[in-house]
Amino acid sequence: MLSNTASLDLVEFIETQILPQYTSFDKAHNLEHVTRVIRRSLDLVKQTGTDINMVYTIAAYHDLGMSGPRAVHHITGGKILAGDTRLRRWFSAEQIKIMKEAVEDHRASASHAPRSIYGKIVAEADRDIVPEVVFRRTVQFGLANYPEKSREEHWERFREHMDNKYSQNGYIRLWIPGSPNEQQLKQLREVIDTPELLRKKFNQYYDEETQRK
Repeated sequence: MLSNTASLDLVEFIETQILPQYTSFDKAHNLEHVTRVIRRSLDLVKQTGTDINMVYTIAAYHDLGMSGPRAVHHITGGKILAGDTRLRRWFSAEQIKIMKEAVEDHRASASHAPRSIYGKIVAEADRDIVPEVVFRRTVQFGLANYPEKSREEHWERFREHMDNKYSQNGYIRLWIPGSPNEQQLKQLREVIDTPELLRKKFNQYYDEETQRK
């Protein structure tokens, strides 16, 4: 996953001690998700001239706060990273501070721009704006957290989430100019702007996810 410029012992630590924690989270924040965020974060290292070890670690820790309340998972994740004394083997106190703030700033609904380029990288990588991924993750999250809801109630939640987060007036923001997310967000908005197509996408993924159970 990483180039030769990365610390191999850091990679071993992350892959054996950190990433396995994601297996206990919901489908929208599981091991598959964090692996995608890591991969996309690393793709931005060369473009941004950033430290690959810091970028890798931030991406790996970014959703560990899902072990607690989702609403503050970004804050909890920052505390987990800053409190993990094992990271002092590879990073200075200043680097750990930057990484903590990056995890805190990664959430799409944050009211402020990320405080550093590292925060912008993980926020951008976390967006998962591939339309089909967005649709499936939204359905998965609804089923996992609101199992009592009916199909129509899940549809209403799905539709409202798409409008509130990803529409032209949604709160999502992109931080890396020219990233693949720009085109993907455009494609996603085309579906959102076509109610019949959006309902078709919901039906497809709702049926697939409920039939898996």
